[in-house]
Amino acid sequence: MIEVTVAALAAQPFLRGMTPGQLGSLAEAASDVKFPRGHRIFEDGGPATRFWLIQSGHVSLEVQVPGGEPVIVDSIRMGELLGLSWLFPPYRWSLRAVCASPVEVFEFDAAAVREHCAADPAFGYEFSRRVIPVLAMRLRGTRARLIASSHGAASSW
Repeated sequence: MIEVTVAALAAQPFLRGMTPGQLGSLAEAASDVKFPRGHRIFEDGGPATRFWLIQSGHVSLEVQVPGGEPVIVDSIRMGELLGLSWLFPPYRWSLRAVCASPVEVFEFDAAAVREHCAADPAFGYEFSRRVIPVLAMRLRGTRARLIASSHGAASSW
C-alpha cells in the first residue's frame, strides 16, 4: 500500500474544497489500494468497516436475487464514493461490490473517520454535506430503476 497525501486527496472531486487539516485527517485514515477485475470488495451482510473513493476503473454494485444470478443495480466510477453502509449502524453491507475492471482506490478506515467526525463537528459537517447528496442520488437512481422495472414487468403480462 502507498501512503496517501493531502495533495492526492485534494485532487479528488468528492473532497475538493476541504481544508488541508481536514484532508490531513482523512489521509491518516487512508490507503492507496489496487484491486483486479472480478475482485469482490464487499459482500451483502458483511461488516462495513471501510469505504472507498475510486481513482480509476469502475465497480458494479450487485444484489443477489433469490434463486437467480446477481443483478447489477449501479456502477461506481472514477471520482465517486463507494460504500455508504459504514455510516449507519449496524454497519453491514446491503449489496455486493465487484470490480468490473481493474480498480485503484483510496480506501478509508470507516471507524477512524466516524471518530474524527464525532470529535470535530466542523469536519463532521463538511464530510456529511458531501455524503448526503451521494446518498440522495443513489436513492433516486434506485427508485427510478424500480419504477422502470415494474413498468417493464407490467407491460410484459
